[in-house]
Amino acid sequence: MNLRKIRAIFWKQIKDTLKNKAVLIQFLMFPILGIIMEMSTDIEGLADNYFIMLFATMYIGMAPLTSIAAIISEEKESNTLRVLIMSNVKANEYLVGVGSYVVGACSVGAIIFGVTAGYTGVTLLIFILIMMVGIILSTLLGSVIGIGSKNQMASTSIVVPVMIVFSFLPMISMFNETIAKVSKYTYTQQINTLLSQVEHLNLKNENALIIAVNMLIFLSLFGYVYGRSRFNATGV
Repeated sequence: MNLRKIRAIFWKQIKDTLKNKAVLIQFLMFPILGIIMEMSTDIEGLADNYFIMLFATMYIGMAPLTSIAAIISEEKESNTLRVLIMSNVKANEYLVGVGSYVVGACSVGAIIFGVTAGYTGVTLLIFILIMMVGIILSTLLGSVIGIGSKNQMASTSIVVPVMIVFSFLPMISMFNETIAKVSKYTYTQQINTLLSQVEHLNLKNENALIIAVNMLIFLSLFGYVYGRSRFNATGV
């Protein structure tokens, strides 16, 4: 892979995002909501940083997933991707460039959540690292959807239900034991659990195993879709 080309793709996405308000708002909406709710709400009996944990989990399940799926599917539909690959940019260079951009943009939101929660030093670092694991998983899943979709409309029709499942299951599971039994097998639920105990982190084998299995599933899907898609060829 050519790092110069990857860097060029990275900066191209930054410029495009400043023009594309629909993608830009994905990176800003939940951190802003988290700050507003945490600063303006004081409910007796509510756990510390309740809204930060809630919106941080939703952010992980929504922002990277929808952003990278929208970017890839839009550039496929507009033939921008075809032009890039015909200009000697390899498909994997494009994916790394776009993926690193989305992860990087979402990491800013992770820092905002951590600082708003009042974490500092090692605790802040652990909080950000936990969020980054979730962000990378969502970015990978979003790439699968973007690559496998014919156009942006098809991508959106798949992204929305997937996003709802991974974003809202952790919240709903707090009120429903049956859903909690299912939710615990999702990476967003495990990330939410780890975030809630970040000050006294107790990483269990179950947490690591479920996250690893989710990663393996997404990597397998990515390999399958990438291998079958015309995205893997110059025709895109």
